[in-house]
Amino acid sequence: MADDRQPLFRQIAEQVEDSIIDGTLAEGDRAPSKNELAAFHHINPATAANGVNMLVDKGVLAKRRGLGMFVTPGARQQLLDERRQSFAAHYVQPLMTEAVKLGLTPGQVRSMIDDVAAEHPELSTPNS
Repeated sequence: MADDRQPLFRQIAEQVEDSIIDGTLAEGDRAPSKNELAAFHHINPATAANGVNMLVDKGVLAKRRGLGMFVTPGARQQLLDERRQSFAAHYVQPLMTEAVKLGLTPGQVRSMIDDVAAEHPELSTPNS
């Protein structure tokens, strides 16, 4: 977990989000505590708490007094929607901006994407 591009607490939050998206943590499941995350990653519990609290603020995790943190209903779909919007903003929009510069039509761009996608059979089975 050494991504120097973002702070540790964001990496912790993203890791928990990834677990929710891939189904390792289902809605209603107990999420790892800040102390469990801190011990596993050998980091300060306050840093882990910042990551967990970020997810609580987003409504992805909810505190249950005396029981811990739990994945909220709708959390997976919320995260998928956020990630898809981010994907469009960070990848698709720049792709289309460059396509316009090159004089490519949407059909040509789709064809290029289809060609590249054909090299990745894992894309043929949509995750959701």
